[in-house]
Amino acid sequence: MKKKGRIRESRLGGTRQLCEALAKLERPPSVLVSASAIGYYGDRGTEPLTEDSPPGAGFLADVCHGWEAATDPAADAGIRVVNLRLGMVLSGDGGALAKMLLPFRMGFGGIVGSGKQFWSWVAIEDVIGVIQHALSTEWVRRPMNVVSPNAVTNREFTKTLGRVLGRPTIFPMPAVVARVVFSEMAEALLLCSARVQSIRL
Repeated sequence: MKKKGRIRESRLGGTRQLCEALAKLERPPSVLVSASAIGYYGDRGTEPLTEDSPPGAGFLADVCHGWEAATDPAADAGIRVVNLRLGMVLSGDGGALAKMLLPFRMGFGGIVGSGKQFWSWVAIEDVIGVIQHALSTEWVRRPMNVVSPNAVTNREFTKTLGRVLGRPTIFPMPAVVARVVFSEMAEALLLCSARVQSIRL
């Protein structure tokens, strides 16, 4: 519970304090680009999700919903606010993909759980481009999903990564093992399904 509290406060508390401070400035910035995540939608199976879809249930969905609401003081002060709902950001230099590379290169890669869950991903280079677009495009406001046009299942992702690395992908991680190893975060980050589309982008 303490860890959850720290996660919530670092996102919601810090963002709200910043936005309240910006709102009080005599000359506030014209735009604020704030991070959020597709965790906003929770576990939604195969349902296509757009920026207009309602928030889901669960810890990460609650955090993301509150995180976006924490930018309200800036928006109320007339600052153009863009909330980027980031998918799984892929980079060989760090993050989720870098953590996957070692076991896959050693031949221990495999699907997680059923493998049917959708993973909505985006390359880090595209995230940078989207941030630049959000900063410079006046009509861009409020939530924007930052994901590839092609969400893939965990099975598709696994097979593709194995093929690119030239390694087998025959060692599945059952859902029960993922829950033991990664606790509650396994459900939120590895096992839940979010088939997200970026209509606005």
